[in-house]
Formats: sequence, structure tokens, C-alpha cells
Amino acid sequence: MIVTICHSCQLGRAGFAAVLEKALGDAGLTARVQTVDCMSGCTRPSTVAFRETGKTAYLFGDLTDADLPDLLTFCAAYAASPDGRFADARPLGGLRFKAIARIPG
Repeated sequence: MIVTICHSCQLGRAGFAAVLEKALGDAGLTARVQTVDCMSGCTRPSTVAFRETGKTAYLFGDLTDADLPDLLTFCAAYAASPDGRFADARPLGGLRFKAIARIPG
């Protein structure tokens, strides 16, 4: 799984990539966390994308550091899903209202 954080957004500038990477490791989840200069989600910053080969990709916006628990829940569910899709998004908490895009794999 690749997690990409917009470095132009406030979370990216605040070093959230390192925070998320450590939290994922502490939770026993495997992901490569990276930053990019801009993800063009400027109307809904801060943005984070999740993708894995053969799976639906997701882009979330309006994120704050308070979304860390929901991001970890999403990562676990995404890793467990064979195609990256979810029958019920309610376990994802408030993150389900912050989706900007779902891109078929």
C-alpha cells in the first residue's frame, strides 16, 4: 500500500507523514508513506491518497491530525479488502465524509 500526503497542505508541512508512518508501524500495518509537492486538492486541504496495485484508490481531504485513528482504521480495512472496496463505510468513522475521489483499480 502506498500512502501519499500532500506536502503543500498544512498536514504535510507539519510532518504528518512521519507521524502516520510511525502509527502504521505501531499498529502492525505495512505501507510506504510518501509526500508530493501538490495533489491539487486545494479546495479541501489537507489531502491524503491511498493506493495499491489492483485495488480501488482513494483520495481524502479536509484532514486534520485528529483523523489519525480513522486513517489507521481505513488502512487496516483497505489492506484486508481484496479489491479496495467496502460494503459498509460506517466503520471508517468521519473519514467516510471526507472522501474526494474513489478511483477504480
